[in-house]
Amino acid sequence: MLIAIAAVILIADVLTKIWAVAAITPGKPIEIIGDVVTFTLVRNPGAAFSMATSMTWILTLVAIGVVIGVIKIGRTLRSPWWALGLGLVLGGALGNLIDRLFRAPGFMRGHVVDFMSIGWWPVFNIADSAIVCGAILLVVLTLFGFEPNGERLRSDKDTGEGPGSDKDTGEGPGSGKVTGESK
Repeated sequence: MLIAIAAVILIADVLTKIWAVAAITPGKPIEIIGDVVTFTLVRNPGAAFSMATSMTWILTLVAIGVVIGVIKIGRTLRSPWWALGLGLVLGGALGNLIDRLFRAPGFMRGHVVDFMSIGWWPVFNIADSAIVCGAILLVVLTLFGFEPNGERLRSDKDTGEGPGSDKDTGEGPGSGKVTGESK
């Protein structure tokens, strides 16, 4: 499932970037919904929000590391939700990595093609959207205790242990009872 999701994202990202480069003239946005939603061609040497624009080769190495890490984690996945999240991240990372490796100005220094613009939000692409959505899903899964292996971390509430549970004997510190008394 992870590979299938990553492949769909990667194909959609590559095809839409090919279209954007061919159809959009730099500096001449195509209005979709007035000037709120437009297609605007931008070549981004940096990361999200154009950060680290002078460190394209470092971003390329980070993307390679992310791809390797996701593939390594993916080998032990048993959770379809983790597969979805990691598939989105993997597909997006590969899409932007292809740009960094093979687009101008050169190998490992290529600029990422961004073309979708919504209001005040910075210009982005399908790969960026997939990475953000996948990362949000992975954070939510982690916060709710879902593990990549399909198990869920248990809290005292989940196990029925702790104060007030059936397993609480009512004895011990703070219970008001003294253990070891004879009646």
